[in-house]
Amino acid sequence: MLTTTVPEAPPTRVLHVDGDTFFASCEIAMDASLSGRPVWVGGGRTGDGIVIAANRLAKRYGIGAGTACFEARRLCPHGVLARPHYDDYRRISREMFRVMESYTPTLLPASIDEGFLDLTAMERYVWRGRGAVGYVNRLRAEIESAVGVPVSAGLGASMWAAKLATSAAKPGFCEIPVGGEREFLADRPVDELAGCGGRRTRALAALGAHTFGDVASMPSILLCKSFGIWGQQLWLFARGEWTEPVVVEEKDRTTISSNTTLPVDEPDYDAGLIFLLSEAARLTGQMRREGLQTRESFVSIRFSDFERTCCQHRFRHPQFRNSVISGVIEQLYWESMRGAHKPIRQICLGFSSLERLDTQPMLWGSTDAGRWGAIDDALQVIEQRFGENTVMTGAQFALKKQNDFFEVPPAKCPFGPREASPAGPVRIDPKKARH
Repeated sequence: MLTTTVPEAPPTRVLHVDGDTFFASCEIAMDASLSGRPVWVGGGRTGDGIVIAANRLAKRYGIGAGTACFEARRLCPHGVLARPHYDDYRRISREMFRVMESYTPTLLPASIDEGFLDLTAMERYVWRGRGAVGYVNRLRAEIESAVGVPVSAGLGASMWAAKLATSAAKPGFCEIPVGGEREFLADRPVDELAGCGGRRTRALAALGAHTFGDVASMPSILLCKSFGIWGQQLWLFARGEWTEPVVVEEKDRTTISSNTTLPVDEPDYDAGLIFLLSEAARLTGQMRREGLQTRESFVSIRFSDFERTCCQHRFRHPQFRNSVISGVIEQLYWESMRGAHKPIRQICLGFSSLERLDTQPMLWGSTDAGRWGAIDDALQVIEQRFGENTVMTGAQFALKKQNDFFEVPPAKCPFGPREASPAGPVRIDPKKARH
């Protein structure tokens, strides 16, 4: 009698790859003269903002995310403030993920500079006893060679474990051996775990759990009662019994927004509306290209003294048409500006509760959404052939005429310092600009 044995499933192995001080490293990769110097990225409009990223040399002086730029200059007078270049960061990120894709069949991006790779079958079919160190270090070296940005990595039995291993490795690579999770975690504080915020950390401390070792020694029923399913998962994780393969799920976004700090405080409220309507047209087109429509919208204005005002609206039915959405956005804007007299510093627009567009054809032809989608596709083809902003809405055209937006490269928003005209400021009727 023949008997067959089913081969044992290989242990789950997840690799986490994270760019080291990514924004600052991108600036150094793009400008070799910054190499070997303390560098921080940020600055706001005139260098009076905050730091959003700092390299390791800058961190030695106590400079980190959230530090005021003037304080960073005081702490490190010979350091360099670099203004952010987000388009370049996205380009470098895409190149970094292309390299990662060649090392695994399953890749889950987690942010602009980090991702999880499923390496579960590598020991059996690729490494064959050689271990993961050479394979992962080759990946790290190829990324740095391709984009100039160093990366750190961690390998474990779950995404939680891999991310903690990366934190322990920086800068470098750390592998948690199969079966060694409990020993690795025992003395590590629970607040290092992604998803364990201040409230959960305080609740765990109230139960006497400060480290993963403390969690592992607690009754699971207590954690489950206090935190639900997350508590049960945390208990299993602390004991080294939680494995979690990388699962790639394609999900629609639920929100889309634009938040722009103007290069100068804008006293002209009509100009603010024109910019807002141009952003509404851009975001609405983006929604339709992704096959989405919105149920809720909001407008938020921050004034020169940092006071904020906000208004929101919920549509009775999901919307995707420029005309309907722009009309509501204009109403929200003027409601937000009621009684206001201070210049505008920041404009924020957002759409939320996004839903899928109904693209099923009707008896007598395409749906309204389908026709709008065809228009968006045609506009994309035109812009690819003749350049961006070849086709504009009335608001976008008015913005171009008012600010000479396309003649000088803007920071992020088209507003900029404008010289006073002998005839006085030009006023544009936003209602006419919309059509």
